[in-house]
Amino acid sequence: MTRRLGFLPAALLTTITLTACSAETLEADDPKPPATANPSGAPGGTPDGSGLPLAEAIGKIPVAEEKRTGYERDSFKHWVDEDDDSCTTRAEVLLAEAVTAPEQSARCSLRGGSWLSYYDETEVTDAKKLDIDHMVPLAEAWDSGAHDWTPERREAYANDLGSDRSLVAVTAKTNRSKADRDPAQWMPTAESATCTYLVDWTATKLRWALTMDDTEKTALLKLAEPCADSVVEYKTAP
Repeated sequence: MTRRLGFLPAALLTTITLTACSAETLEADDPKPPATANPSGAPGGTPDGSGLPLAEAIGKIPVAEEKRTGYERDSFKHWVDEDDDSCTTRAEVLLAEAVTAPEQSARCSLRGGSWLSYYDETEVTDAKKLDIDHMVPLAEAWDSGAHDWTPERREAYANDLGSDRSLVAVTAKTNRSKADRDPAQWMPTAESATCTYLVDWTATKLRWALTMDDTEKTALLKLAEPCADSVVEYKTAP
């Protein structure tokens, strides 16, 4: 597993491969910024690793009506300790995305360290003030196809460490502002994050074969207009 450590302004990023990451809070429901010239194609990954222009990648997401009926947050089991190392998925993301590594004690308790929340370009030095965001929120995933998944696949989605943008450490404030909204309803406040966020969102939907509704598609394509140089790479989830 590879993950991007911290966040660089989009104009400084080069295209990289998306290998793992969606909106999540510690307590609240599930809850990236304006475009720049020559934005980055953030983590994603086509099957052959070649990547797709952002607008073309958006066009590959099927359009379908959303289905919220029956959604319960508990339908997505998280945070699990898949490798039995005492670190839950939340801790694994915090460790992977730390700009300054925290001290790790017994039972994966973390102390110190620093992180950069790219949604609002805020430095955080207390892990307790960070939420782990599901890039595509659990409720949005349910609406977009996860309602037909097995409990095991929903658990795999909610704890996806196989792509570095499925899960992302951000300030609790921005995560809870996002809640379960899609880009038609919410975008990060930092202007440097827009293209990165759109790439991450699109790559996550493609990775998990999720759909979008007409309103979401229209918004994504409009927001993506200044991101002509952004490339989406994704690897289909197992």
